[in-house]
Amino acid sequence: MCKTLRVRWTLIPQTAPQPWIACSGCGGPRPFRCSGKIRLNANGRRLDAWLIYRCLACDKTWNRPVFERQNVRAIDPRLLEALQSNDPDWIRTLAFDVEALRRKAHRVDEFPDCAIDKEILEEPPGWTSLRIELAAPSPVDLRLDRLMAAELKIPRARLKALHESGSLRTEPEGMLRRRIRSGTLVVVDLSAEDRRMPCWREWATVDPT
Repeated sequence: MCKTLRVRWTLIPQTAPQPWIACSGCGGPRPFRCSGKIRLNANGRRLDAWLIYRCLACDKTWNRPVFERQNVRAIDPRLLEALQSNDPDWIRTLAFDVEALRRKAHRVDEFPDCAIDKEILEEPPGWTSLRIELAAPSPVDLRLDRLMAAELKIPRARLKALHESGSLRTEPEGMLRRRIRSGTLVVVDLSAEDRRMPCWREWATVDPT
């Protein structure tokens, strides 16, 4: 019989990556922030699209190309609708595409702040282990041990001790001190924990206030 409390944590980063761009207003490289707005320019049957960024120091704009001189008939109608309506979900996906940003800027600042949606997948009576499934639809600049320490209220030294004793394991292995990847699993054996319930359940399933 399964004795594992299974939960899913979905990590939603709050601050989009910020590229450093040569700013004409400041006279040097500055961090730029996504404005959440698309700029379109039509020239006959050709269309240009840019995602607008603004300098954090002087508010000058940088137009990040989405595509240029694209034939309107060749554009997916759903993409065209998203561009024309400034669809926030589509813009968010583009703004958090850090690998695409790195092709436009030598330096891109990332941020660890994220909201966490916690969902119970299975809770058998008398459970003795905890399984956390991590989902990250957008890249998160946060190490796994830092996340676990903050959410489960455990010092990182204790996490390390649990890991070394075999009471805590990750799939893939060796992820504890690495940047979080979607699909990572954390399994904690709590059979020897006197305060397993309700504290561990609360920490694993309730967002901190």
